Amino acid sequence: MEKLKHTFMICAYGESPYLKACIESCVSQTLVEAGVSQVQLYTSTPNEYIEQLCKEYNISIFTLQGGGIGKDWNNALSFVETNYATIAHQDDVYVSDYGEAVFEAFEKQKQCNIVFTDYSEIDNEGNLRKRNINLYIKTFGLHMLSILPFKWYQRRIYAFGNFISCPAVSYNMDRLKDFKFDETLKMTLDWDAWERIMKKEGHIKYISKKLMFHRIHEDSETTNNTIDKTREIEEQVLFERYWGKSISKLIMKFYTFNQKSNNT
Repeated sequence: MEKLKHTFMICAYGESPYLKACIESCVSQTLVEAGVSQVQLYTSTPNEYIEQLCKEYNISIFTLQGGGIGKDWNNALSFVETNYATIAHQDDVYVSDYGEAVFEAFEKQKQCNIVFTDYSEIDNEGNLRKRNINLYIKTFGLHMLSILPFKWYQRRIYAFGNFISCPAVSYNMDRLKDFKFDETLKMTLDWDAWERIMKKEGHIKYISKKLMFHRIHEDSETTNNTIDKTREIEEQVLFERYWGKSISKLIMKFYTFNQKSNNT
């Protein structure tokens, strides 16, 4: 067996009916079967449901006091002891060779800080959702982002929106030892994180294959924070980093329209 180099750290909260599917997609990874990756779970809400699933699949479980998404993600990464890590979201599903693809990308380019893939969306029943205009725009943005490796170019492309799907991202823990998610943010903490990581020495790598499925359902944090305007408020602040207030307001009109696809 090769030395462990990658960890799928599943972040679980409450009693999600989709957690089992997420776990199964992680333990079935070719990288896990090869002994290069492992599956672990972090939760700030330990309960019998989560504990039973971890026992069933022989998964180590870690817990600390929570305090929001950013706090939980930082806590989860604090338990990772391998070179690379993926924060697997409890509602999402990973294609069996997702881990293998990101691992090979990291090993090929040692200066990579993060590696991320394209993705598809599924509904609460696990059915593939039709790719809407929002997904087409994001995929186009990801392709544009990867055309040139220059930081100034990537940040200019990224100024038009957050094209990177958080659960599709894997981290080079050796290069991101001091990295922390902003725990004051609820919805744009990933956008903020990628923007800050782009500024760091090193590279980002996009894999154009759709290697994970992001689940859209009415109880998701994405949906809830879109409804209560948290997302819109935080995205306005992020756009202002690049464009200032006046132009940001114009961009937000188009960006807010695309948010609605998350609820349809």
